[in-house]
Amino acid sequence: MPYLVILGGGESGVGTAILGQKQGYTVFLSDFSKIKDTYKQILLRHNIPFEDGGHTESKILTAEIVMKSPGIPDTAPIIQKLHQKNIPVISEIEFTSTHSTSQTIGITGSNGKTTTTMLTHHLLNNGGLNIGIGGNIGKSYALQVAEFSYSSYVLELSSFQLDGIVNYAPHIAVITNISPDHLDRYGYKYEKYIDAKFRITMNQTEEDYLIYDADDEPTANWFKSNTTKAKLIPFSIKRTVEKGAYLKDEKSIVINIDDEDLIIDTDNISLQGKHNYKNSMCAIIIVKLLKIEESSIRSSLKTFQGAEHRLERVLNVRGVQYINDSKATNVSSVFYALDSMATPTVWIVGGVDKGNDYNEIMELVKEKVKAIVCLGVDNKKLIDAFGGVVDRIAEAGNMVDAVDKAQGFAEVGETVLLSPACASFDLFKSYEDRGRQFKDAVQGLQE
Repeated sequence: MPYLVILGGGESGVGTAILGQKQGYTVFLSDFSKIKDTYKQILLRHNIPFEDGGHTESKILTAEIVMKSPGIPDTAPIIQKLHQKNIPVISEIEFTSTHSTSQTIGITGSNGKTTTTMLTHHLLNNGGLNIGIGGNIGKSYALQVAEFSYSSYVLELSSFQLDGIVNYAPHIAVITNISPDHLDRYGYKYEKYIDAKFRITMNQTEEDYLIYDADDEPTANWFKSNTTKAKLIPFSIKRTVEKGAYLKDEKSIVINIDDEDLIIDTDNISLQGKHNYKNSMCAIIIVKLLKIEESSIRSSLKTFQGAEHRLERVLNVRGVQYINDSKATNVSSVFYALDSMATPTVWIVGGVDKGNDYNEIMELVKEKVKAIVCLGVDNKKLIDAFGGVVDRIAEAGNMVDAVDKAQGFAEVGETVLLSPACASFDLFKSYEDRGRQFKDAVQGLQE
């Protein structure tokens, strides 16, 4: 039996271990850090050998194939040693796709991919398709292929997951947009990050589709010197497109992919804001390609609830609206958030900077932001960037302190927005932990 080693004992690693075992591999899982007890119990229940707190190289460097969890960089010493021995190192997405005949829809992009993935799943599920959802969201793709029998999957795919594909090809691929993110993982070379996103289409054929943002400059620049075999379907909020989707008169979305226009008033879409109109366009194009009934599409667009930690309205406390946008871990995400603010805003920002250029949002900050609360271990870059732009800037060492300071700045009819532009790992376990602490702190204002 082929020997499969899995590096990383999180959702993707444990799911791959279960699928690998089911497919007849000899499986060993190794995590340099501690594995959560919940995952350890799953591994024990399936009699899958594992280790944590370090790597036993003699067990790893004899592998025939290695699945690397997306959080492990290629620069990790164990990965370098595997490359030196020419042992294939792939992602969960690649491994799982070789053991599944189900059609996939792959959605990537710097911003909007979670919302687009969730909305697409909502529309397809309500439209009667036997559809799973995975990738960078929910239960792992591998675990679902091992334990369920979905006819199709919609997968949220990060650049890290796409770095580890070899032959994977989604039937429908989406690149929502591209802006600088995770540059620390790409040697601070934006071109490498852009190329990683476009790996989603590298194996597609003439029978497949690539949906892309016609307004996005990095995407347009990539197409000037690169090609794909997939059928191209653009979407735009700035201009009319002949075949694809566009925003008409700021009031309706027009979808034309089969010579018959589907027109949907933006008032009839639960997700508001121009960035969400783009997310909706992607999802509607997908479900139209998969022949979902128009009546189902219209009703489902009205009932969709957005993703947690993405412009999530938490509470209105004494006339001040609190919004949790903890998933905004880059400047481009913050741009969308600030652009959607309709009232003076107190902005909670900060964390682990990933190479941000704050000039991209400077004009929006001048227009929308009345005060800033910096929430990070090192806030120097933020203070240097905005110290001469916003009159009131405060620092906070924890979320309760940040919310208290923001409340002190905010007045009736205004907004407090947590939209950090940074990774969370200096003060929090994850962006989810950061968002939940924000919501808890806001709840505490009522007590």
